[in-house]
Amino acid sequence: MATVTLKDIAPAAQNNINTQFILLDKEEKLTVERRNKTCLALVADETAAVHFELWGGECEALQPGDIIRLSNGIFSFNRNNLVLRAGKRGKAEKVGEFTMAFVETPNISEIRWVRDPNSNKFVQESVISPYSRIFPPKP
Repeated sequence: MATVTLKDIAPAAQNNINTQFILLDKEEKLTVERRNKTCLALVADETAAVHFELWGGECEALQPGDIIRLSNGIFSFNRNNLVLRAGKRGKAEKVGEFTMAFVETPNISEIRWVRDPNSNKFVQESVISPYSRIFPPKP
């Protein structure tokens, strides 16, 4: 299973992202979507940060400081926000705590992506915000 860094992910409708990151922050409020609880989190590795959607029991089980391995994840639009998530075919599992280098910028969810007419893949067009607008940096 080849892993990618967060800076190298791009929006796609495929469950093919294998990566590892640390959970930095998460929303306290839970959203109910199709009878499933969801919550949004800020995660990062040594190359970038991204918004990560937690489902069901993950919202309570995973906490800031947890190191998570994502297998067969998907990075796509959900309610007009770009989020990384396990999806139906993927898996997010805790593999450690607190011992991982990370950066908070760039935030891959805060980039405007456009479809490349030559390859039909998404490419970065511009930066909306260097940091998460949902989880602003703490002083």
